[in-house]
Amino acid sequence: MERWSLTEIETPGGTLSPHVLFSADSRAVLLRLAPGQELVEHQVRERAFVCVVEGNVTVRCGNESFDGGVGTLVTFDPGERHSVRSAGGARLLLLLAPWPAPDHYGPGEAIADTGTSEG
Repeated sequence: MERWSLTEIETPGGTLSPHVLFSADSRAVLLRLAPGQELVEHQVRERAFVCVVEGNVTVRCGNESFDGGVGTLVTFDPGERHSVRSAGGARLLLLLAPWPAPDHYGPGEAIADTGTSEG
């Protein structure tokens, strides 16, 4: 068993220093959005789950947009383009599965395991 206190883990660099909690057949990453910061429109090859741990966010996906607060969980299909913004700042838990997706790495790219845990 591994466990983490998501509200106590330091994320001083916001999205520039995400904290990888777990990385094996799935990946769990904690990140912080500073006030006004945005994860600009992007996509990943895995199914992505985003859970709001602290703060509020605005999520955009295609023509849809909604605001979500603490406890909001949203999922995106592999390859689905989306963005996440926070006017006042937020702490997010990102889950990716399976990790890595079969086509996540291109030919010749190495798989780096940067998983860490805190008790």
